Amino acid sequence: MTQPPAIRPSFRARLAGAGTWLRANPLHATLLLLAAVLFALHFLHLNADFPNNSPWSDWSKYTDEGWYGDAAIRHYLSGNWYWKGDFNPAVALPVWPALELALFRFTGVSAVAARALTLGVFAVTLVALYRLIARHTHARTEHSALPLAAPLTVLLLCASPFLYVFERMAILEPLLIALTLLALLTASHLHAFVFRRHPEPQAKDPRIFYAAMKLKTILPTIALALLLPAMVLTKTTAICLFPAVFYMVWARAGYRLRPALRLAVPPALVGLALWLAYFFLLVRPHYLEDYRYLFSANAYTGIALEPLYSVVLNTLGDGVWMGKTLYLSLYAALALLLFWRPRLLTNPLIPALLLWIGGYFAFLAYHNNLQPRYYLVVAVPITAFVALAIDGLRRPATNPGAPGPSHLGTWVRLSYSIIATLVVLAIVVPDAIEQLHFILHPTYDFRNAAEQIAALVRADKTHSNLILSISGSDITLMTGLPSIDDDFGTMELPDRVRAYRPGWYVAWNDVEDDKTEALAPLYDLVRVAAFPAMDDPDRNLLILYRLDPAEAPAKPATHPPKQRTPKPLVTKLGQQPSTNQLQH
Repeated sequence: MTQPPAIRPSFRARLAGAGTWLRANPLHATLLLLAAVLFALHFLHLNADFPNNSPWSDWSKYTDEGWYGDAAIRHYLSGNWYWKGDFNPAVALPVWPALELALFRFTGVSAVAARALTLGVFAVTLVALYRLIARHTHARTEHSALPLAAPLTVLLLCASPFLYVFERMAILEPLLIALTLLALLTASHLHAFVFRRHPEPQAKDPRIFYAAMKLKTILPTIALALLLPAMVLTKTTAICLFPAVFYMVWARAGYRLRPALRLAVPPALVGLALWLAYFFLLVRPHYLEDYRYLFSANAYTGIALEPLYSVVLNTLGDGVWMGKTLYLSLYAALALLLFWRPRLLTNPLIPALLLWIGGYFAFLAYHNNLQPRYYLVVAVPITAFVALAIDGLRRPATNPGAPGPSHLGTWVRLSYSIIATLVVLAIVVPDAIEQLHFILHPTYDFRNAAEQIAALVRADKTHSNLILSISGSDITLMTGLPSIDDDFGTMELPDRVRAYRPGWYVAWNDVEDDKTEALAPLYDLVRVAAFPAMDDPDRNLLILYRLDPAEAPAKPATHPPKQRTPKPLVTKLGQQPSTNQLQH
């Protein structure tokens, strides 16, 4: 006879129980407390620039925060999210700007608000990852050490300077990571649908019982059906992470094919239907050119441009960006898994994390545009995998049939614990020191330059406030000045300039030849001011030009329009691209 469903304790009771549990497990509580302190420090100096003299040379610090929030920024400032002919990535990637727009309704447009939203997403990442690891780790025997993988993962993530600089940026990768973890967590809670009712004589009201059971069954399926297209509409490379999610579904089904299909097919079909509805009802009839352009703008790099071995070595070698000790620990953990502790593979979370890591490394090699921010997506699962391996080392297997640990067994376990502790300290201490250096030495060069440009533009009443610049979207986010892009867009630059008639041009270091050709028929460039910004030798001077009407009237273009493909951006480790190259 089936028992009636248990009554869940109140939130206050659960909170009190959690406090009692933490007091009983001081090491667990200490790790979480340290992580909380480091996470709180992320909110300091949200207006600051990307740290100067950091190990990461990534062009996203000049462009991406504005580009991928442009739809929200423009809708709030002008009432129209779509500017025809300009760069409109929200057509293919609408989830992040939708979240930003919801926030801007309360805060107004600002870099601080956008970056605080990113840190909120990072908090979701930490909570989801903690719940996911805690769900898949437990004490093996009554005498086993308490699992510490979950709080250790959270601490490693909060101490990482790599995550500190990129999780504070309003870019797409942090949201993709959070949605992927939520999808993994949801997949681990899936239930098969039950269509037949069974009598429950002990339930006070069988109808309520059945409704509760159906709701419990269907909610994870609905959540996963929403998360899958949300991942793709956040960043299309999410497709590379789907194998990890569906492995978790397979594990939830007991590694059996038919039950796994019953769990996976409904959310997969509903998720596909939602994406198709978005594409065929909105994108294809109205914005197909912009949708295609996003992918053509990324087609200037690829695995075929270099020998395969070179691409693979560069892709794997650049993983040191996330931290040398942590990255080397990944390979040590793989050796531990393969040659010493293969039983760790019985934890379904570990193969799922490995599929996540392998899937995204495959994308990095295929795309062959090795920017540090792309490695953020693999840094989180790598950190979790290393923490699980360290915890597995700290808690060696015991023989349940043995009457008790021998003297030798005690020393072996102590040795393992010391090794695990030293590895953790070797990762956390240098990372925390570097992160504190960034916190204590913020720079505001780019921010100050943007504010001074805005003051000069607004003080001039004879020219339009519209600026033309590759960093225009970032300047708009920081100051509210309207802008269009001088490189990316479905409309050729000369036609875009004629259509929008900007009043100002903001260039890095110099004016490129193609920009001069596009502006010369309509404008004379008058240099107004220059501002030091950032630490990049090719982008360290932000120059403001006033666009005065040219004396001779412009002649209409006689050449047929052609699709512009950005120039290649292929650099060696530590080599900064020149300003006549594009990065997207």
